[in-house]
Amino acid sequence: MYGERTLLERLKVFSLFAFIPLFAFTAVVLIPFLLGVVMTFTDWDGISTSITFKGLENYRIAFSDSHFVDSLLLTFKYVLYTLVLTNVIAFGLALLVTSGIRGQNFFRMGFFTPNLIGGIILGFIWQFIFSRVIVYLGEALNWQIFSSSWLADPDKAFWTLVIVGVWQSSGYMMLIYIAGLMGIPKSLLEAAKIDGASKWQQLIRIKIPLMITAFTISVFLTLQRSFVVYEVNLSLTNGGPFRSTELLAMHVYNEAFLYQNFGPGQAKAFILFLVVAAIALIQVRAMKKLEVEA
Repeated sequence: MYGERTLLERLKVFSLFAFIPLFAFTAVVLIPFLLGVVMTFTDWDGISTSITFKGLENYRIAFSDSHFVDSLLLTFKYVLYTLVLTNVIAFGLALLVTSGIRGQNFFRMGFFTPNLIGGIILGFIWQFIFSRVIVYLGEALNWQIFSSSWLADPDKAFWTLVIVGVWQSSGYMMLIYIAGLMGIPKSLLEAAKIDGASKWQQLIRIKIPLMITAFTISVFLTLQRSFVVYEVNLSLTNGGPFRSTELLAMHVYNEAFLYQNFGPGQAKAFILFLVVAAIALIQVRAMKKLEVEA
């Protein structure tokens, strides 16, 4: 494989191993992405043969749209809560199912199962729970906070998205933390135990510092998932009531395909990409620095 001497032999090896995935990446990812960037500077709708260059007009329209700014701020708020809650709960679950309790494999499977359910189905299941089951229990037990559907309240509907998002993602992130915990040498923990370290000291001074890689991956995946969440938003609240739960991915979709504003919609999508890419790069760079220090 590494003995090719002529250009023809190298091209044969390249065609055999790299051409098909490179072609697929170019056709499915790279070209549509570049066309999308071009669309942000034009009034092209993807079908019309006439294209007018509009400069930064689509970006001006995007930032002057109050609904877009509200969706952007709401998405930041959603990402913050889901990022913290998902990783704290996932790490706690990982500690629980690696502590040697009876039936830990059953609990691992149970905690991971929500991740296997599609976002659309998950949203409809929780819509029934929030609008029927919880209201019934609230009325039966006379708990005012649950006596009316949270989905109909603009202040509470946001928290239904957070609850479902955390419930869906915690099991998946738990597996990453389990892999991190299983990778810590047992001899190190036994030596710390012999030296008199408590379980809390082992957690703070040994386990967490040696799991920075797992934290990096989990935080990155949670960020990526939270910023582009759409299915649960669609099936659980559909952006309501009164657009109070319209996250950015749903806003971009509605702008482009529901209201047929392709230029501003594509500009908003590109802004979302830049936000996610910038935050992801900063997060990975900061976590890599912690890995080196650990």
